[in-house]
Amino acid sequence: MKRLAGELEEHGLCDEVTLSFYDAQARIYAATARDAPSERLCRFLSHVPAGGRILELGCGDGRDSEAMSALGFLIDATDGVAAMAKQAEGRLKRPVRVMRFDQLDAQCAYDGVWANASLLHVPRQALPDVLFKIFRALRPGGLHMATYKAGESEGRDRLGRYFSYATSQSLEAAYQASASWEILSIEHFEGGDYQGGRRPWLAVTARRPC
Repeated sequence: MKRLAGELEEHGLCDEVTLSFYDAQARIYAATARDAPSERLCRFLSHVPAGGRILELGCGDGRDSEAMSALGFLIDATDGVAAMAKQAEGRLKRPVRVMRFDQLDAQCAYDGVWANASLLHVPRQALPDVLFKIFRALRPGGLHMATYKAGESEGRDRLGRYFSYATSQSLEAAYQASASWEILSIEHFEGGDYQGGRRPWLAVTARRPC
């Protein structure tokens, strides 16, 4: 654990092992991704104004961005890995911005920020700063939804990827420490993972107050 802490302190949000995994596995990841958009996407979109502008953080193969675009939303699809962004470009037929979470500098630009299974790679100590950047990027009244793997520790999985596992209490503390979020819900659910298993997850829905 000390070695992991040292690696993360050295690289910040850019954990090279995790980024390298997604860079090398981008085509396989896209080919084996779920066939349908996230089941929570419809709930998220129901609270975003029709035709609103949405930022997706960690868009992966672009599946959710494609679904949102088809419904008339204006989508800014981003991913921190160039090879993954390329896979999304093939699906979306337009450029996808390569951007790490710590590079988000937009202000009052979006009606929604969607982060499905992406912020779980942010070290726990760095999460409030990222959440502040998301809060700042939202317009007043804008909605944010993110999903995290549930747990009480941080570390690497069998594939070498870094995860910061979360509890409802740790997520609530991170959001409250970052900005004046209105936390609408923190939901527990069971979902899949890249290795084909099932595990507990958490979904946070929060709003920037008007």
